[in-house]
Amino acid sequence: MEADRTESQPAQHTCCDVERGFCSTPSRPQWSASAEQPEPETGHVCHWEMNSGIMSLLSDTAFEDPWSSFFMDVLSSLSFVKVSSVRMQGLLLLVFAKLQHLPFIQILSTKSTPTGLFGYWGNKGGVNICLKLYGYYVSIINCHLPPHMDNNDQRLEHFDRILEMQNFEGHDIPNILDHDLILWFGDMNFRIEDLGLHSVRESIKYRSYSTLWEKDQLTIAKRHDPLLRQFQEGPLLFPPTYKFDKNSNNYDTSEKKRKPAWTDRILWRLKQQPQDSSHTPSLPAPNFSLSLRSYVSHMMYSISDHKPVTGTFDLELKPLVSAPLITLMPEGLWTMEKDVLISYSLTPGFLNSPWDWIGLYKVGLRHINDYVSYVWVGDNQISFSVGLNQVYMDISDIPETEDQFLLCYYSNSLHSVVGISKPFKIWPRSLFGEDLLDEAQPQF
Repeated sequence: MEADRTESQPAQHTCCDVERGFCSTPSRPQWSASAEQPEPETGHVCHWEMNSGIMSLLSDTAFEDPWSSFFMDVLSSLSFVKVSSVRMQGLLLLVFAKLQHLPFIQILSTKSTPTGLFGYWGNKGGVNICLKLYGYYVSIINCHLPPHMDNNDQRLEHFDRILEMQNFEGHDIPNILDHDLILWFGDMNFRIEDLGLHSVRESIKYRSYSTLWEKDQLTIAKRHDPLLRQFQEGPLLFPPTYKFDKNSNNYDTSEKKRKPAWTDRILWRLKQQPQDSSHTPSLPAPNFSLSLRSYVSHMMYSISDHKPVTGTFDLELKPLVSAPLITLMPEGLWTMEKDVLISYSLTPGFLNSPWDWIGLYKVGLRHINDYVSYVWVGDNQISFSVGLNQVYMDISDIPETEDQFLLCYYSNSLHSVVGISKPFKIWPRSLFGEDLLDEAQPQF
C-alpha cells in the first residue's frame, strides 16, 4: 500500500487492528495471528490490563515489560515496528505501525490520567498516545473505569475527567475534541441493569442479545449524553465478556455470582464538521473516514476472568503529508572493510538538530532502539550544502552478517523517525577484488 503522491489520486485505504485483553505474563502458545483476519496494512493497537503489583512495577521499570517484548517479537515478522507505548500501573498501551508508514507518524504526546483515590492512584484512569498520521491528529486512549453495578455515575464522571485532562498546554496541538480521530477502549465496566442473573444467562444461552443491549448502561448513557453519543461502537454480536471463572468458559460460579456484562468496549469518534444550520447534522471530515470491519470477542482464551475483544477498522484518508521530511541513502558500495558514507537531504522548512541521529538497522527491526550502530548528524558530518548532507559511520561496530540493513533518521525535536532508506547489503571484502573496492569506497 503506497501513500498518495498527488491530489488527483484516490484516498489512501489502510487497515488497523485494536485489541484489548488481560494477563499477567505472556505465553507464546496461547497467542497467534488469526487466519480468519487479514493482516493489518497500517497499525496495530494493543491494550492489556496487567499485573500491577509493586514487584512487577519495579521490574518493568528496569527492563522492557514482557508484553512489549512479546508483541515486538511476534509483529516484527509482519514488518510492524513499535511506535510508542505508555503504562500506568496495570494499564499498558502499545502502538505498532508498518515500517513504511514510520516517516509519516509523529508522536506528539503520551499521558497518564489517574482517577483512583481522588486522582492520586493509577489503579483506575486512562492513558493516551497522541500522534499525527499523515498530517491528521489521532488520539488513542485506553481506560479502566470503576467497577460494580451501582457505580455507573462514577464511571461516567471518570470518563469525562479523562477526556478533560487530555490537554496539551505548551504544545501546538488542538483540543482533543478537534482531533480527526479518537480511539477509546478499555475495561469500561458498564453493566446490564434491571434484568436478573437468570434472565441475562438465558438471553446469552439463546443469543438474544438485543434484550440485553436495551439494558446496557453505556447504551442507556449515550441516549442522554450528547458528547458520549458522538462516540460510535460496533454491534455487540458476541456474548458478554465478563465475568468468567478463570481457565474456563463458564460465567462466574463463585459465591458472588456476578451478572455477565459487556465491560470491555472499543469506541471511536471522528472529528465533527461545523454545522451550516440547525437542521444540518455535523459530519466527519470528507478526507478522513473510518469504518469498522469486525468487532468480536475471543472465547478460546481463558487465562483471565475477562475475554479479550478485538476490532479491525478500515481507515481511508487523503494524506496531508505525502513526502518524508528526510530522504537518505547509503553512498556507494558498503563493505566490512572501510568506514561508510550516508547521504541525506532535508525537506524545505524542516529544522534539524545536532542531536538528531541516523541508526543502522537489520531489516525486521522491532523498535527504534534496535539499531546495530548509529551516528549523531552533528558529530559525524563531513559535508553539507543546501540540497545534500553527508555523514560517515564507523564500520567497526557493525557485525559481519548476510542480513539486509536499512537506515532511519530520528528527529530529536519531533521524537519520531522522519526518513527511512531502502534495504541494502553490507558486503564482506572477500567477495571483491582490491581494485573494485578502492574504486567503490568513498574517500574521506
